[in-house]
Amino acid sequence: MSELNLILTGPPGAGKGTQAKRLMDRCGIPQISTGDMLREAVASGSELGQRVKGIMDRGELVPNEVVIELVRERLARSDCKTGFILDGFPRTPEQARVLDQILEDLGREAVRVACLQVPEQELIDRILSRGEGRADDNQETIRRRLEVYQNETAPILDHYAAALKQVDGVGSFDEIAERLAAAVGVGS
Repeated sequence: MSELNLILTGPPGAGKGTQAKRLMDRCGIPQISTGDMLREAVASGSELGQRVKGIMDRGELVPNEVVIELVRERLARSDCKTGFILDGFPRTPEQARVLDQILEDLGREAVRVACLQVPEQELIDRILSRGEGRADDNQETIRRRLEVYQNETAPILDHYAAALKQVDGVGSFDEIAERLAAAVGVGS
């Protein structure tokens, strides 16, 4: 198999984290979450990690250029040579264009993109019912998060139209995992 450089996207509650972990186990490639990268950078004590820690300690959002620097550094590691699954990045068309350039600079194949499709009411029900939901999870805040996704993140789908596979994200974990694997060209 050629390398599998995958962006797994979809609205909050679509099951991206669950399905990314299943695909990671199946393919032996790392799941790369921007949240995990930020925590790892802080724990490393590196110069970049110290910058990130200061920003996070002040309760500020980590600037785009810092997140991009972390992604560039992470994708250059040896465990990404056969591919990776990006979860939570890119979040904007600008980040998508930068990611394309990073992959080109690293001599890597272009990304494949899979978007988990789940009806809005199902998303709301999932988020409200899951045990690890955020303290502020209620119908109003969930609808706001879905609106932010539609306005800010969904436009990356246009950027990746040629590489995009829409995947039905409703059903059992196993059913969704099989649909996702087939969509991105991963055999059993």
